[in-house]
Amino acid sequence: MKRLIVNADDFGFTRDVNAGIIDAHTRGILTAATLMANGDAFDDAVGLALANPSLDVGVHFVLIGGHSLLTGKPFPSNVPELLRAVYAGELDLYGELAAQAQKIRDAGIAPTHADTHKHTHLLPPVCRALLTVAEEFQIPFLRRPADFSLSSHFPLKTAVVRLLARRMDLSPLRFTDHFAGFALTGRSNTRELQALFAKLPDGVTELMTHPGHCTAELKNAPTRLKESRAAELQALTAPETRAALDSNHISLTRYQNI
Repeated sequence: MKRLIVNADDFGFTRDVNAGIIDAHTRGILTAATLMANGDAFDDAVGLALANPSLDVGVHFVLIGGHSLLTGKPFPSNVPELLRAVYAGELDLYGELAAQAQKIRDAGIAPTHADTHKHTHLLPPVCRALLTVAEEFQIPFLRRPADFSLSSHFPLKTAVVRLLARRMDLSPLRFTDHFAGFALTGRSNTRELQALFAKLPDGVTELMTHPGHCTAELKNAPTRLKESRAAELQALTAPETRAALDSNHISLTRYQNI
């Protein structure tokens, strides 16, 4: 049996990203999203989440980009800066992650799952802190970003991330049987989704996506994913994509249902 959770990262980043995520859910195949507690459009995302209870909402824990909820200071802007800060002991990892989970809980949302911006929980100190926070806040599922299918695009990078992800010990938290989407980031379209669905394995797979509307707000935001979000939204709502699910006998599901 093939079951698919389609998750949108970056809920709360900008209002046009939020609107695209909701469109991908109500008009397309999106079933879940992860919310950035320090996102500029957090309040807008919370309102949309509460108005759309069929959308699973989790935590998109952030340690790169944006500002700390504890100190108000900027987080490291990239992975090398985060590595230096983590191993220099400059970040209160538990405190930062707990503050983000608490803000989402205080907004009236009980998270069903979690992941991290830029997959920072591949770093063992971040993963350890995150496991503690997830247990305390009763978040049952954590992403293991081990792309099941190597792509001709960025094969070495994808292979390295998959190797690191498979070495992660996420117990006692749960994770899906498979993961997909790392190699598709920034280049997902209807054709790519159809090809992915044709080789989806049995079990539960999480597909990571980044849909959104690309208006002035997103165009001025600090991210490399801009026009690609609109293309991804189109792919997630295309009739051909839904037909590919049916032809490959894939059922959509949510974290709440597994």
